Amino acid sequence: MLRATLIRKNLATGSSVRPWLTDLEAARAQLDWEALRRELGAGDGQHLNIGQLATDRQPATRTALRVVGAQGGARSVSFGELSASTNRFAHALRGLGLQPGDGLFVLCPRGEPLFTAVLGTLKAGLVAAPLFTAFGPEPLATRLSIARPKALVTTRTLYRRRIEPMRARLGFLQHMIVIDDDEADEASTPAPLEPSALGLPPGTIDWSTLLAQAPASPVTVRTRAQDPALIHFTSGTTGTPKAALHVHEAALMHWATARWALDLHPEDIFWCTADPGWVTGTSYGILAPLLHGVTSVVDEGEFDALRWLAMLQRERVSVWYTAPTALRMLMKAGTALVRAHPCPALRLVASVGEPLNPEVVWWGLEAFGLPVHDNWWQTETGGIMVANTLAADIKPGSMGRALPGVEAAIVRRSGERLEVIDEPGVEGELALRVPWPSMFRGYLGQEERYEKCFSQGWYLSGDLARRDADGCYWFVGRADDVIKSAGHLIGPFEVESALMEHPAVAEAAVIGKPDALVGETVKAFVVLRDGFAADTSLQAQLLAHARTRLGPAVAPKEIAVVASLPHTRSGKVMRRLLRARELGLPEGDTSTLEGA
Repeated sequence: MLRATLIRKNLATGSSVRPWLTDLEAARAQLDWEALRRELGAGDGQHLNIGQLATDRQPATRTALRVVGAQGGARSVSFGELSASTNRFAHALRGLGLQPGDGLFVLCPRGEPLFTAVLGTLKAGLVAAPLFTAFGPEPLATRLSIARPKALVTTRTLYRRRIEPMRARLGFLQHMIVIDDDEADEASTPAPLEPSALGLPPGTIDWSTLLAQAPASPVTVRTRAQDPALIHFTSGTTGTPKAALHVHEAALMHWATARWALDLHPEDIFWCTADPGWVTGTSYGILAPLLHGVTSVVDEGEFDALRWLAMLQRERVSVWYTAPTALRMLMKAGTALVRAHPCPALRLVASVGEPLNPEVVWWGLEAFGLPVHDNWWQTETGGIMVANTLAADIKPGSMGRALPGVEAAIVRRSGERLEVIDEPGVEGELALRVPWPSMFRGYLGQEERYEKCFSQGWYLSGDLARRDADGCYWFVGRADDVIKSAGHLIGPFEVESALMEHPAVAEAAVIGKPDALVGETVKAFVVLRDGFAADTSLQAQLLAHARTRLGPAVAPKEIAVVASLPHTRSGKVMRRLLRARELGLPEGDTSTLEGA
């Protein structure tokens, strides 16, 4: 059983920083979007621009970014420097003949050029779409073909590895802007090169030359609140990429939810580990901290437990927003490793991307002295909707409560009708009352699919959940992940969390296996922590633990010990791939599977 059902929060921590949101119900009752808009300085309600709000409102000398190189070394970028570079890029885009509403995609690793490209694109009134750099040519070609942008910013290395193999299929691209990254000093800006020196086709534009020739004066493009600003790709559960379109008004939700759910204050050092190729990495890795004038840590390296712990310690990170998969990997490395890297500045750890197992919440308290605060949202929502806030008690395993400005409910579909379930503890689909500022405004080229997301004034998330008597929401599973066994509806997350309570289990994934008698039986795949051996005795222990914890009707009938689990590029466990392997089915192109 869980060690307790509630983590009591003690606000008397000795820190001078106080939570923004101390009374959720009062904040919800008093919410005034127009007052928040004025506080943010977000225009007149008709006009605003995310790029300008993120770069031009703070003191020029304040540090915006701390960019840490993959091989070590770090450099600071001030708001003044970021404002100037994004102005240059915005002017350069207009000089190329690109107009507001045109699309520009960014295929760059984490670093200053990526920030400049995305924010400069927004300042110019163009529609920005960061792409995940680990995608191969085919997933990239699919996404580019859906949106058909007029320009692409990438590096020389990525051009050769990803773009060149499919260049002939991208005739809609009018401009290819290339950053020379070969043997570049991580602490300096690459020198301008002639396109011919890059070994690229005629018409390729060198990034450094383009910026050097453009003015750093303020950009005068006036975008409306409802103008398109960002495209985020997600495949949901189908594997077919969807291009979710968001508008400039989303800035208001990014700013407000970063205050309420992540408790950002100007004095914070913030680190969001999500790649900007996903919505989390854009909304909360690029935009939200800059809107608050917060210094963001930008890590150009890849995940490594020692590297990450050293980063938290050395950069004095105070608010850390990461993924459950990363936390489970740190758990696997051991609590002693975390304790060997004390992080006295750290005051809030939050997680998103997939449900957070209760055991990880408790482990955070044990390892960091801080529980992990789960929250829930989707690519389509554009911002955090449900969260465990800093001031509230935590029920480990719960996603938290709906934030101010968000009306959430559990609903049940019945043909064309939609029933709102008021009774607590009943499972149904998590729905949100429309609209809200960061709500997506469409799927490019898939209007019918977009319309199916809404019914009777509600956005239907496709996630199954339940709400308890205290208003906390509990994730059950995706509608198409739920296992149906002998009349029981079994959420994989519940079974996985129970298995992770066993001291031998570092990670777990659960699927339904077809069975002629009961429909489906539950099969679990587990990754063991260091120091445990995969033998019949341990498997028997795990099966007994699960039956005791869940009951025989819900517990897995089989448990397989594996070296690792397959994950999407954004860190979610690919249960569909496990199921395909189990049944001997074609696995298909799993590189397109992704999520928030």
